[in-house]
Amino acid sequence: MNGGEQRLDQFSGQVLLIVNTASKCGFTPQYAALESLYRKYRNRGFAVLGFPSNQFGAQEPGSADEIGPTAHPLYRFLKQEQPGIFGLFGSGAIRWNFTKFLIDRGGRVVARFGSATKPERLAAKIERLLGEAHGAFR
Repeated sequence: MNGGEQRLDQFSGQVLLIVNTASKCGFTPQYAALESLYRKYRNRGFAVLGFPSNQFGAQEPGSADEIGPTAHPLYRFLKQEQPGIFGLFGSGAIRWNFTKFLIDRGGRVVARFGSATKPERLAAKIERLLGEAHGAFR
């Protein structure tokens, strides 16, 4: 949000949950659960990366320069790796805010979850990935 770029290699060897967020969305209460997951697992190598999106219903009120006018290359990669249920027939488009992508320690996109999936439901999957051996982030 400060306009600077962050390198993903700083998260090498960590389990990541990547989420497209929007502060005015009906799913915004998920922020608390995402924060709770982060606090619970951060010392074991887990991070939550939130990317503000104004794509759906203009629910992230920022300028285009602040939010970004097109899909970031990271999201193009995530959609390619986990196209979702309708991805087999289309572009793998993200349908709404708070779509979640789970990344293992080796940088592989292992799962995709829709907006309605509550973050706390991901705890068992995160636990399993945290227990796996470290790998290199690709």
